[in-house]
Amino acid sequence: MFEKLEQTEIKYDETAAKITAPDVMSDNRAYAALMKEYKSLTPLIEKYREYKKAVNSLKDAEEMLSDSDPLMKEMAEAEIDENKALIETLTEELKILLIPKDPDDDRNVIIEIRGGAGGEEANLFANSLFRMYTMYAEQRRWKIDIINANQTELGGYKEISFLVEGAGAYARLKYESGVHRVQRVPETESQGRIHTSTVTVAVLPEADDVEIDIDEKELKIDVFRASGAGGQHINKTESAVRITHLPTGIVVECQDERSQHKNKAKAMKVLKSKLYEKAANEQASKIASVRKSQVGSGDRSERIRTYNFSESRVTDHRIGMTVYRLESVLNGALDEFIDALAAAAQAEKLAENND
Repeated sequence: MFEKLEQTEIKYDETAAKITAPDVMSDNRAYAALMKEYKSLTPLIEKYREYKKAVNSLKDAEEMLSDSDPLMKEMAEAEIDENKALIETLTEELKILLIPKDPDDDRNVIIEIRGGAGGEEANLFANSLFRMYTMYAEQRRWKIDIINANQTELGGYKEISFLVEGAGAYARLKYESGVHRVQRVPETESQGRIHTSTVTVAVLPEADDVEIDIDEKELKIDVFRASGAGGQHINKTESAVRITHLPTGIVVECQDERSQHKNKAKAMKVLKSKLYEKAANEQASKIASVRKSQVGSGDRSERIRTYNFSESRVTDHRIGMTVYRLESVLNGALDEFIDALAAAAQAEKLAENND
C-alpha cells in the first residue's frame, strides 16, 4: 500500500508541475484534464503527508525515551501513544481513499422510469417516483430537464425519462437503478385490498460527445406527431423523434420539445448515454470478480426497495434498512438511504482490496 502511495505522490508532484507549463496552460482541454486529475489526487496525498508527519513524530518521541529526565520521558510516552493512535486512524482513512473511484461519479445522469406490473397503479407510482427525484434534485440544487414522457389520462406515466444536471449527480443517484415495489390500496379499489405494483428505474451516466462516436449511417430516424394522455395529438406537426441504433437495436424517443431539431438533439443525448452504459457494462463484465456486489449493482430486474403505504414503511432490500417515514421519503428525503448504500458499497470494496 505504501509503495503505491509513494508512486502516487510522485505522480501528484509531476502533475502539479505540468499544470504550470506554458504549452499546457494554452491548451484548455489538456489543462482541464490535468486539473481534474490533480484535484482528484489531492485528498489522498494530503492524508498521506499527514501520515508521514505522524510517523516522523513517533520516531522523534521514541528517541526521547532515552532521556534521563523523568518529565521528558513521560512526555515522550504520551506523544508515542498519541501518534500511534493517529497513525492507526490515518492508515484506515488511506485505505478508504485508495479505493478506486467510480469514473462516472461526477457525471450528469439520465433517469428512465417505467410502470411495470400493476397496470395504471404502477403508472401512478411512476409519477410519484418522478416527483420524489425532482424534489431530491431541488434540495441539492440540481437541474431537471424532461426528455420524453408518456402520460396516462389519470396522471400517471407509462414511462418518463429526464436529465439531471449537477455536481455528483451520478454518485448519488446510481443506487436507484432497479425495481421499486409499492404496496397500497388503489383509489379505484372499492374493497380496500392492498395491491402490489412495480416500477423500474434506470440511471444512466450522461456520455460526453468525445467519448461516443456514432455513425449517422447506422441510425434509423423516424418523426411523428407528439401525443398526450389518451393519445390525443398535442402537436399538429411531426416534431417527435424516434431514433433506432441499428447495430444494437437500441431505440430512443423524444417528444417533449416543440422543435424537431431539439427533440433529435435530446434523443441523441440519451442514445449516447445508453451506448456508453452498454460499453461500460461490457468492460466491467470482463474484469468483474466472481462475487458480484449486491449494493448498487444497477440490475434493473433486481427488487431494491418497497414502499408500503399502510405501514408508512420504506425498506431497502439490499442493505436491510427500514424507515417509517414514507411521506418524507416520497418528498425527496433520500439521503439517509443513499448514504447507507454508499457506505455499504465502500465497505465491500474495502474488503475486496484487503483480500
